[in-house]
Amino acid sequence: MEPWLLPINEYVKQGKSLKVLRQRIDDLGMTIESAIAFPQWIVEDDAARAQGMEQAKQDMDVVAQLGGKRIAAPPAGAKDGALIDLRKIAERYRALLELGDKMGVVPELEFWGPSLNLNHLSQAMFCAIETGHPKACILADVYHLYKGGSSIDTLHLASGSAICTLHMNDYPAKPTRDKIDDSFRVIPGDGIAPLSKILRTLHDNGGHTVLSLELFNREYWRQDALKVCQTGLEKMKTVVEKALEV
Repeated sequence: MEPWLLPINEYVKQGKSLKVLRQRIDDLGMTIESAIAFPQWIVEDDAARAQGMEQAKQDMDVVAQLGGKRIAAPPAGAKDGALIDLRKIAERYRALLELGDKMGVVPELEFWGPSLNLNHLSQAMFCAIETGHPKACILADVYHLYKGGSSIDTLHLASGSAICTLHMNDYPAKPTRDKIDDSFRVIPGDGIAPLSKILRTLHDNGGHTVLSLELFNREYWRQDALKVCQTGLEKMKTVVEKALEV
């Protein structure tokens, strides 16, 4: 699974034990393949970035205690404002990777389609390669690939180990790319995203990308959570099977 750190941190603030939580996860036969957090490691302000790195350290510690492997590294705090040079982003991601080496958790460089900084797969790939770090990798998202205008036709350039996690979702034909936002995400297979092409390309690249269902559609929030999870898993399996038949 891929939990969000915010509710886990609240869990800890209530005096509850990470050791007990890890035992529950282990007892269910589950693993934490990735985790979601938003430390501002990328921003220009030195003080804010230092604070972001400290937050990243704390988040990585929680993930490590739960037996997790990776953690998202999105461009949090850099959605607006000034454009940051990609080489600077690469340097900052390198620092995050080195922190991850110490903590035993790998940060995955994530790009956000609507963000001013780091909104395209090619930018994320450049920054990852530019770090010169052997564990540099990408967290991609079907919606963000579309929103940011990344080309699926060149996804084959990403090696099998480049994209560790893919956020699975789908999107409708309307609204258009410039107007669509997270709230329009739908369960894989219920929209027009080229899922078969994306999944087949990742498969042919020789990787073992983790597929993680991520939706922000309020219509699903009104439904039973277990039913949404079951439906999402079933439809994800269907689109994967379809992709591998191509």
